[in-house]
Amino acid sequence: MSCVIADVQIAADDPRKPEVQALLERHLAFALAQTPPEHSFALDVERLLDPAITFFSSRAHGSLLAIGAIKRLGPHHAEIKSMHTAEAARGCGIGRAMLTHLLDVARSRGFRRVSLETGTTAAFAPAWALYQSAGFVPCGPFAGYAPTEDNLFMTLELDAVQVADS
Repeated sequence: MSCVIADVQIAADDPRKPEVQALLERHLAFALAQTPPEHSFALDVERLLDPAITFFSSRAHGSLLAIGAIKRLGPHHAEIKSMHTAEAARGCGIGRAMLTHLLDVARSRGFRRVSLETGTTAAFAPAWALYQSAGFVPCGPFAGYAPTEDNLFMTLELDAVQVADS
């Protein structure tokens, strides 16, 4: 797929906005369709309001393209949460732009490590490819997660790694 989306802006946003809630609902439905509920850790609107979480949206000309969040786990460790790109914007670099933004935010806040949890079914392959291309590597569970066959844990040390543009 080839596309150009101009004037993309990523900014902190309110997950309670109706169009954001709609994309979050699609994100949650996808996660639950792929992963048993007891091993699905996608956050709903209320849990995204946690003060430890900063929620972002990506928009172009007012249209919502993607969402993502960063959660403070400790003074030097953060977690990527709720990354999801609207279907119409997939394959256009919007997910990479959101991940780059989240990693820049993590660096600016002094985090040295960023981790994430994602699913293990083939439907998550695009996410794995994105995270691996950004330098994330598999790791063990963190922040109270338990190891399961349904969850993949990845981490990135922020000291020298930058997300490559592509």
